[in-house]
This record gives sequence, structure tokens and C-alpha cells, in this order.
Amino acid sequence: MHRQWVIQRTNKDYIDYLSGAAGISPALAQILINRGFKGPESVNAFLNVESGRLKDPFELTGMKEAVRILEKARSGGVRVLVHGDYDVDGVSSTAILADALARSGLSVDYFIPNRFEHGYGFHEECVKKALISGAGLIITTDCGITAFESARLAKRHGIELIITDHHEPARDGDGKPLLPEAASIINPKLNPHEPELSGTGVAFKVAQALLGDDALSYLDFAALGTIADLVPLVDENRVIAREGLSLLENPLRPSLRALKEVAVVNGREISARLLCYTLIPRLNAPGRLEDATHAVAFLLSRDEEEARQGAERLDLINRERQRIEEALCREARSRLEREGMGWAIVLAGEGWHKGVLGIVASKLTEEFYRPSVVLCTEGDTSKGSARSIPGFDLFQGLTDLGHLLLGFGGHRQAAGLKLKTDMIAGFRDALSALVKERAREFRATLRLDADISLREINFNFVRELARLEPFGYGNPEPLLGAKGLEVVSPRVVGSGHVKMRLRQTRTNYTIDAIGFDMARMMKGIEENFLVDAAFVPQINEWEGGRTLQLNLKGIRPSMA
Repeated sequence: MHRQWVIQRTNKDYIDYLSGAAGISPALAQILINRGFKGPESVNAFLNVESGRLKDPFELTGMKEAVRILEKARSGGVRVLVHGDYDVDGVSSTAILADALARSGLSVDYFIPNRFEHGYGFHEECVKKALISGAGLIITTDCGITAFESARLAKRHGIELIITDHHEPARDGDGKPLLPEAASIINPKLNPHEPELSGTGVAFKVAQALLGDDALSYLDFAALGTIADLVPLVDENRVIAREGLSLLENPLRPSLRALKEVAVVNGREISARLLCYTLIPRLNAPGRLEDATHAVAFLLSRDEEEARQGAERLDLINRERQRIEEALCREARSRLEREGMGWAIVLAGEGWHKGVLGIVASKLTEEFYRPSVVLCTEGDTSKGSARSIPGFDLFQGLTDLGHLLLGFGGHRQAAGLKLKTDMIAGFRDALSALVKERAREFRATLRLDADISLREINFNFVRELARLEPFGYGNPEPLLGAKGLEVVSPRVVGSGHVKMRLRQTRTNYTIDAIGFDMARMMKGIEENFLVDAAFVPQINEWEGGRTLQLNLKGIRPSMA
């Protein structure tokens, strides 16, 4: 109820025109117009996704040289070491490259840094492993663009280096990229005309350059990383995610079949939203608590029993991750109640588990609508994760405060950082001042795509909205609204969720609704109370049944 609601409205005549010309409902037409689609051709191109719309991988800068180096390594019998990262994007991209390089005839091994021993990025430990194993070529994925020291170390030892990444490079005072020494660098961030791919997206393009259409089998892995890493789900990312989701419906890989089994999603329609709270957290869990090398081995497993055991292990690790995360969230909220907050939230604690700091920062940002930094202090130094609000460029902010930090890296909305423990208070004040100066909005905005009658919501309409999938960053779920709804049987369920039925009095049409983590917003809203609701209509699948349900995103006393 503390959020600002904005309804995007469009000329009704134009809605009717696009609805008829594209063969879609008026509500879907309004949603697409709001998202910049003005004619039936662009609408049909967006709704009808197919793998044939994948771009030529050689359009990426550095790809031709990288393929030349890999082909030379193959003909010369040079062993290759793939260096990945410990999150879903990193392990999935490692699995893609390791398998694709092996299929193209190369001898391949892989290295995943340990979050607790090595930290993020292309690490010198990988160079040491290359020396021990006799690898003459290292190819990074989802990392490496700022790894100057490790790149120099590899060069000193005569190891050739290919960097594939999608993170922001360091830049000089004129904004020119500062790049590590490498034989080839593939990173769409270096060219404004290239797509904003994930690490798995870049790895998939390398596989595509090496294997042609045979690389399409990696779209399942590519979809996992693309959806997990919050790159915009438009253009080629939309093709990758949509086609990958199709492969995940009936996976050919024993690992993904087993993972669906332990996540209890068999028989359910696979969507990006479903992956975000089922498969993706389980694949992320080893890198948060243990060693993500196991996640890569699991993904590449071809043995049914090995895959089953691996999936069960991931499930157990994820349960432990949930327990640790919930405890830290409670402690963080308690600290904020005692200490208050500025324009930015900066919290640090001795012994806080580094594997869940990013999740906790995300939850604090979502709850309090402030950029959030959560740190683990270890004596003189502290490391942690940061998350931001849409109106504040976190990466640029950390760049401007770099003199207070020992190091950082990331994106506009998410970053990792390290600083001296005795600098935390000064950093908190400086970040708060910067956020206050630059942030455009400190009140979360609910941007509604359309206001509709509840009677318009039926199974066909929900299925039509699904044509917009996959949803995610850059292509959010359509947020709809309705006014003057009567609350029926409101109650709190689970740990702070609310359930009710909502009745549109003028039509007497009633539908189930659920609001996750919204119990605190229900103060004063009781039986027969009139409310306005913002929601995403969904089909709820439970114990073999399917019902219509509104997933509430906002509720307020009616202003109708």
C-alpha cells in the first residue's frame, strides 16, 4: 500500500485495431503497445519465437579469432582448461563449453573457483591447475574481463588465453575499456551494437560457432543461465530462453530429468518463473555453501543413478541454504529496526555466511526499496554483495566510491565488493549521500499494463498471456489491476502469506487470490472491505487440479 500505482493507458481505437489485426485480445494488445510494439508485424515477430531467429555467432567481436585458436589447439593436440564461475550462469556455461569443446575434438578439463577459498573471477589457481595438467590454453566463461593479474600470469607461463564474459570491463577516465592481455576476448559489453547476453549466452554462441546446429542441444543449459542471471529477456535472449524452456519440458539429459524429479515439477508447465524457485536455487546452492564443481559434474552426468544421487545432494544443500538464509534475514531486519536506515542499507556482521549475502541483500532491497549492501566481516576486511533499485546505477556508484573499496565488480543492479572493515561506516555514509543525490525515485512504482474486469480472466486469457513468456528482467509478467473489489474470507497462511477471494460487485464474479509475504500489508483490510488490487493472473496447479488464481502484487483501500 506504500507503493505508487501507475496505470499505462492507450487509445482505445488503437487497441481495437491491433487486437483485430494481430488476432489477440484487447488486453494483450494494450500490454504489447505499452511495451513498444506498435504494429501487427512486430507483435507477431515477438510472440512467435523460434530457434531460426538465432543470430550468426561470428557477429560477436573476437569470435573468429577464438575459433581459429581453438581449431589450432585441436590440430596441435593442445589441452584446454575451461574456467567458469560458481553461480548457475557460471556452472551452466562451463558445462556448455566443456562438452562442446570435447565434441569438437579437444581434450578438455574445467575449473570452478571456490567462493570461500578463491572468491569470484578468473583466479591464479586456475593457471596453476593448467600447469599441473599440461593445459596450453585457458578459456574463461562468465568471468575474466577484469582479471589482469591472472592473465599476465598465464602469459608468463606460455599459456594462451581466451576470455568469454558478459560483465562490465574496467574503464579509463575517458570511458575506454581497460582489457587483460588475451589472445581473444568475446564480451558483448565491449560493443554497444552486440546483444546483452548472459555468460551462458556467450558460451552457447561459442558452441554454435564450433558445432553449428548441433549446438542447439545446449539451449537447455543456456536458458537456465540466461533466466538466472537477469539479462533482458528480449531479442536473442528471448529465443534462447523460450527454446531452452521447450527442451526442459521433456529433458533428454539424465541430470535435468533427475533435478525436475527432486524439485517436484514433473507434470507442471515449465516457465521461467517456475525455474526461479525450483531448479535454479538447487543448482545455485553448491556454489553458495560448498563447491560448485559438483554442479558442473552433475549437469554433464550421463548415468541415471549418478544423476539421481547428484540431484538429491543438490536438494539437501538447498534446504540448508534456505535455513541459513532465513536466519540471516531475521537478524538483518532486527538490526534495521534497532539502528534505522539511510538512503542506502549497509549491514555487516561477523560470521555471516558469505554464500547467502546476495539473496539477503535482494530481499532487503525488495522490502525497503533501498540499495542494499550486506557484508561479512573477517577481521580487518569485509566482503559482501549489493543489490539496487531501478533508479540507481549501482556499478557506477561503486565506481565513483572506488577509493573507499579494495575491489568490486558487477552490473547496474547487482555487485560484489570488498573493503576494509574500518571503512564500513564511511562507505555507508558516502553511498547514502550518492543514492540521495542520484536516485530518481524512492517509492516503489507498480506499473499496471491494463485495468480489466475480473470476468475477462479465464483459462484462455491466462494461456494467451503465456505467449509473452519467458518473463524476467526486460520482459516482466503483465501486471493487471481492478478496482472496487470486495474482500471475501481473508486469512493469513504459511509464513506471512495471505489468501482471500475477491468479488467484483458489479458483476458478482469471484476469483481466488494469494499474496506472498503480504500479511504486513493487510492491516485494516477485513471481510467485505473494498479494495483495488494489482495482480498477475495465473493457473494454480495443486494435487492434480487446476484453478484460476490472482497472484497479488499490491492491494490498497479502493479509490474507485
